Amino acid sequence: MNHALSSSPAGPVPRDPLARRRLTALVLALAVLWPVLQLAQFKPWALFDAGSLRVMGSFLAGFVPPSVDPAFLGLLARATVETLAMATAGIALAFVIALPLAFAMTHSLSVSRIGPGPGRWHGELMRTGVRGLLTLLRAIPELVWALMLVRAFGLGPAAGVLALAVTYGGMLGKVYAEILEAGDTRPARALLEAGSGRVAALCYGLLPGAAQELASYTVYRWECAVRASVVMGFVGAGGLGQLMDQSMKMLNGGEASSILIVFLLLVLLADGMSAVLRKVLA
Repeated sequence: MNHALSSSPAGPVPRDPLARRRLTALVLALAVLWPVLQLAQFKPWALFDAGSLRVMGSFLAGFVPPSVDPAFLGLLARATVETLAMATAGIALAFVIALPLAFAMTHSLSVSRIGPGPGRWHGELMRTGVRGLLTLLRAIPELVWALMLVRAFGLGPAAGVLALAVTYGGMLGKVYAEILEAGDTRPARALLEAGSGRVAALCYGLLPGAAQELASYTVYRWECAVRASVVMGFVGAGGLGQLMDQSMKMLNGGEASSILIVFLLLVLLADGMSAVLRKVLA
């Protein structure tokens, strides 16, 4: 009996019904990706060439040990504070720009959507215009804005603050509106139908369910603003980027290594702030 059961042929092996579709998608993706990589001149094997490894090794060896010169550490502390101030002021101004634009673009806060009325097409036209404005603000990179504003304000963090405010204002406004729309909009709709104002519908209908995600995304954008502030320093906007540019031009790898360590600490700071805000708003 047991022998008969053990010798019985096994059932058919189950097959993935979507295997052919996934294989086709993979082949098509590779067919599209390969010419794109060729056009971008992507040649990763060049990294493992003997000459490249020797050059990279000698370059990285200059980063050890990090510089602990008191005079340089004083400059590093000042540049770090300047970078944080630039990023924080830029995000604060971006928030001021983004909040009313996101409020105007959020479809669930539209009174005209409750029912047909003469103002319905006015609201749609306004939201389309705001959406276009947000697209324009975020379409131009902050580095390009910084290059233009440095000509107007001269060298220093003022150009970086305004560049961050314009670009990140467009980003925050778009994502804020999408977060508010993605949540449960029924409380806001009920408030509007009961005769409540749009601000009250936002504060009591949409924000309670979206506060965590809004805060987390804002802190993430602040982290991005810190990195962008560093990059803009290379075009004269001050901060850690300008100090890094000077250290690299002087071929001082120890100073550059210390600056990179500060970058890492700033990212960890942003992660910690995001975690704390999530717990507070939970």
